[in-house]
Amino acid sequence: MLALSFLLLIGVMLVAEGFGKHIERGYIYFAMGFSLFVELLNMRLRAVGEPVRLREPQLPEALSRH
Repeated sequence: MLALSFLLLIGVMLVAEGFGKHIERGYIYFAMGFSLFVELLNMRLRAVGEPVRLREPQLPEALSRH
């Protein structure tokens, strides 16, 4: 998802420049760096958390007898 947002960001920048609107590169780099930082924090928090425990599948009574 992060790579897709980077591609979308670069695509929007290229289209804007095609229409003659100049966007400073610093804004693009800051947005990419900030989103990468947030994603790294998200990955770190997920690694520390408790894993999700799923229940056993509950089959109908007729299927479990055979």
